[in-house]
Amino acid sequence: MLKEKLKGKHIILASGSPRRQDFFKNLGLDFEVRLKPIKEEYPLRLRHFEISDYLAQLKSLPFLDELKPNDILVTSDTIVWHNDKALGKPKNNDEAFQMISSLSGATHEVISSVCIRNMTFQKTINAVTKVTFRALTPEEIWYYINTYAPLDKAGAYGIQEWIGQIGVTKIEGSYFNVMGLPTHAVYNTLIAFAENNY
Repeated sequence: MLKEKLKGKHIILASGSPRRQDFFKNLGLDFEVRLKPIKEEYPLRLRHFEISDYLAQLKSLPFLDELKPNDILVTSDTIVWHNDKALGKPKNNDEAFQMISSLSGATHEVISSVCIRNMTFQKTINAVTKVTFRALTPEEIWYYINTYAPLDKAGAYGIQEWIGQIGVTKIEGSYFNVMGLPTHAVYNTLIAFAENNY
């Protein structure tokens, strides 16, 4: 259905995440993966979804000069918000252990922002999901880190992996958002792009 509405449009997904790429495949879309390196830095004054919104928009900037009239560019960013600070991707296993330990026995928020734009119009959307972990033992945390190597994930975990299966006790909001993309919101926004001919 969405593919038909976007007929004649060229979707560019600027993400190396296999999970986001799978989501786009599952939405039935034809798309190109196009990547450009960028420093994921943001002003320290930003809070909560302001951070992920800023980074999603920042990731779109290197593409602006090469967008063509039928292109729709999608960039995104996910953070974990806990104890009034943002947790991004850990730099090493020790930092991953610290992050997961801080999430153990507590509730945090996963925030994903998506910037969708073409040559003349831009819209940034975000979604927030609350995730609660039971208390995890150090042995469980190290087993997860050593087995699944989650250094490419915000907050140092993937909910679809072992630690989500044995540790998550409650979710409020979109499960897919925790995996890195609020698919419902992306779907609705892409339909709006097609129907309003942005």
